[in-house]
Amino acid sequence: MTEVPLLQAQPGAIARALADAGVPYADAIGSALSFVVVFAVVYLAGKIAILPAIDRVLRSRSLDAHARRPLRRVASIVVLFAAAGIAFRFAGYGDILTALATVGAAATLAIGFAMQDVLKNFVAGIFIYTDEPFRIGDWIEWGDNAGVVEDISLRVSRVRTFDNELLTVPNSLLTEDVIKNPVAKDKLRLKIDFGIGYDDDIQAATEIVVEEAEAHPEILDDPAPSVRLVELGDSSVGLQSRVWIANPSRSDFVKVKSDYVQAVKERFDDQDVDIPYPNRTIGGEIEFTNVDAMADATETATDD
Repeated sequence: MTEVPLLQAQPGAIARALADAGVPYADAIGSALSFVVVFAVVYLAGKIAILPAIDRVLRSRSLDAHARRPLRRVASIVVLFAAAGIAFRFAGYGDILTALATVGAAATLAIGFAMQDVLKNFVAGIFIYTDEPFRIGDWIEWGDNAGVVEDISLRVSRVRTFDNELLTVPNSLLTEDVIKNPVAKDKLRLKIDFGIGYDDDIQAATEIVVEEAEAHPEILDDPAPSVRLVELGDSSVGLQSRVWIANPSRSDFVKVKSDYVQAVKERFDDQDVDIPYPNRTIGGEIEFTNVDAMADATETATDD
């Protein structure tokens, strides 16, 4: 008698047991039960043993969440595929790769068109992972949008706007567009404009702007704050302050700028430095014609 491999014998044993119990379609049901049981056992074993081990390896290499999440998703897909392959073989259905190749050959064209965007975003997700233009927690800007990155998957990235709206952005959109990442480095420069009157002392105003920058605890001394005259406007002289903050975030950016501008405004008020606003003078004259006829008509109407 020819020896039957273990992977082929087990479904047969289940089918024989079902046949002995008088269950109809015993072979088909036995194979299906074998597939379900083996798939569940292998998949759960992978989830319990393999995925945590992969997590430990990734953490031991000091990879952050930005890198771990997509790699863990890939590992989950591999475990799922392995469980299906083993269960497919164990149930007596043959080699899953051969079956998939047969089905895939018939459906390649349709799937190719349907998966175009998915594959495009998948490849873009890999580029985001390898190039690291931004990470989870970064504040990014692209086009007319801005927000904090909450999640990066292999197909889409999720960005929380500053109005607390969640944007689900296809990865290809982020790799094809220009992405501005103000917090990618450990320092960020802020450029803040102030306008003073033409009659005000530019040097005195400059000293006030610099002193308030030096007094602010969140503004760095190195690089030192600086002020440049950048504009001679219609109604004001434009001064631009350039200061640096460390470990930037969106909240730091807004708070530091607000506190700094308020401090400069209060010093300007104390030192009688004017912050002018645009004035418009309308010239010319208005000429009325036929005024006497209008007056006569008014008098006539009054007499009536």
